Amino acid sequence: MTTPVCTSASNAATALASASAAAGTQTFPYPSFSSYVKARQPVLLRTARSLTANPSDAEDLLQTALTKTYVAWERIEDHRALDGYVRRALLNTRTSQWRKRKVDEFACDELPEPEPVAAGDDPAERQALHDAMWRAITKLPARQRAMVVLRYYEDLSEAQTAEVLGVSVGTVKSAVSRALGKLREDPELGIVR
Repeated sequence: MTTPVCTSASNAATALASASAAAGTQTFPYPSFSSYVKARQPVLLRTARSLTANPSDAEDLLQTALTKTYVAWERIEDHRALDGYVRRALLNTRTSQWRKRKVDEFACDELPEPEPVAAGDDPAERQALHDAMWRAITKLPARQRAMVVLRYYEDLSEAQTAEVLGVSVGTVKSAVSRALGKLREDPELGIVR
C-alpha cells in the first residue's frame, strides 16, 4: 500500500540522498524547502493521519507528498500556498493508492456457511466461563495467583513453578491447593458445577 506513486519523484529523492551520502553531508538545493518541512511537518502529518487509519501509512503518505512537492519546488510560484499544494498532493496520492488497490471477487454458486457448532461447545458459553475464571483468579492473593497461572496456564510442573518463584515444592503444593479451594467457593464459578 505504500508503494511510490510518482516514480520520477522517488527517483529524484533517491538520487539526492545518494549524492548527499557520497558527499558526507545532507545539503538540499532548496534550503527553503527543508525549513518549510521542519516547520510544517507536524501539521501535515495530522492531515495525513486523517486520510489513513495506520500511522505508519500516514508517514509514508506524507513522505511521498513531500517528495512530489520537492520535485515541483521550482514550479511553485506562490510559496505562501504551500500547505494547500502539499494537502492536494496528499489527497491525490491517497486517491491513487485507493485506485491501485486490487480486489479479487469471485462469484460462486453457493454461499459459504460456517460449520455448525456442537451443542456442548458454544463459543459464548466458553468465553463467559473464561471471563468468570479470570475474574476469580484476580481475586486471589498475588502469590497464589502467580502459582495458579504458572502451574495451570503456563503448564509448568510443581518443581518448575517452585524454581521460578524461588520457593519450595511444598509451598507451591499448599498454596495451589488453597487457591483451588478459593476458586471452588467462588459464587461466579458455581454455575459450572
